[in-house]
Amino acid sequence: MMFQEGSIQLVCLTASSGVPLFTRGASRQLPFSIIGSLNGVHMFGSGQGVVLSSCETEGGGRVVWRVFQDSVMLMAVSASHQAGQGEDSSKGERLCLQRLLENVWSCMVMVLGQDELLNARNLERLKRDLRACFSLVDELLEGRRPGILGHLTHCADCLLPPQAAPLQEAVEGFAKAAESEFSCLLIHGRVAAATEMWWRLAPQEIVLLSALNRVLSDSGAASCDYPVFLPQGSPTVALRLLRFQLLPGADVCVLCGPTPSLHSAESTLVGFWSPLADTLRDCLAVGERCLPASVTLRPDVLAFLLINRESHRSISCVFAHPQGDPPSEARYWELLKLFYIFCTTRYFKQEEAEAAAAEEEGGAHKGDTEDFVRGFAQQPLKCYLITDECKSFALQTPQHQLFLLTPLTAPTFALNTIGEQTLSSITAATAF
Repeated sequence: MMFQEGSIQLVCLTASSGVPLFTRGASRQLPFSIIGSLNGVHMFGSGQGVVLSSCETEGGGRVVWRVFQDSVMLMAVSASHQAGQGEDSSKGERLCLQRLLENVWSCMVMVLGQDELLNARNLERLKRDLRACFSLVDELLEGRRPGILGHLTHCADCLLPPQAAPLQEAVEGFAKAAESEFSCLLIHGRVAAATEMWWRLAPQEIVLLSALNRVLSDSGAASCDYPVFLPQGSPTVALRLLRFQLLPGADVCVLCGPTPSLHSAESTLVGFWSPLADTLRDCLAVGERCLPASVTLRPDVLAFLLINRESHRSISCVFAHPQGDPPSEARYWELLKLFYIFCTTRYFKQEEAEAAAAEEEGGAHKGDTEDFVRGFAQQPLKCYLITDECKSFALQTPQHQLFLLTPLTAPTFALNTIGEQTLSSITAATAF
């Protein structure tokens, strides 16, 4: 059986002195003495010219360290359920924790700006300012939305609307009226339409902006004006994120400069969407299926995750099944995520993650996938896995990666056909 996840505690400290800035996550926090010991081990290694990035405890837990810009150290401590879960579990858990640290650092930059983090002179003030990041960090840490996988894949979670053309035209017109080139429409927290310049943002920025929009939407405010820094595009100069709720579950946001004001945009621009109310309702009706009703899939597809490798976008879905038929819908989401982790740590390359880690650690870190596939003459393109809950199949092409769950009753020899037909059905009908 694929590994299970345990509780995670996140610790943020200053890189030079090890002063704790905040902790988030597990309700039972680590004692200060243990935090100090974990920081001391990492500092000792650094003094000896060793980069300590990860370790596993005898009890099955894991600790991952990462220093960002020689300024902030982030530690993720995972308390797994049991020890000895296997190499695949270890690699998968390490991947999740490494992605978590990358995302949390980018969240901190997005909310406070890079200069504030690198040149902090008053640590008590920095601690207070960092509280503004907590809701966004918790959004990533707690994983309360099982259908949102962008924090792990670093691909934008998307929804394919039944009528894409009028929504795309509306988003572009809305951005132009707001004197911006960056705007997107989110349906149930997923990107349904966006301007070309929005898609040119770094994939991680799009993922985090979508997460921030979900946090702001949960606050209940119909509109907001929120200053943000783009971790890669504008880490030192703040932009304004204007967000407006069009209908419950439908939000439009725009990145802009000093103008327009929130009041002006709300009073003059939001009405721009009124003629599209029915179109938005049709889009909302798609829900977590993420696909218009015109796309028909085989009945033996339990769940899928489809990634467009060129555009860094993804769609995912778990299909409803008769009540009482195990596993539950939440478990299918978990299995889909775990199968993605299994494939990307064993078979499929993660060019972006490996390049980022190598750049951060001076090339000392090499991806788990690279270690595993070194003995292969060719890059694996397909794989399958059979557990006691379902059968899983994955395939990758130059443009796509598809991860698929099927029932145990599906013939193993037919998994390749099911996967290829699913990919063809979606791409032919939606050009995704």
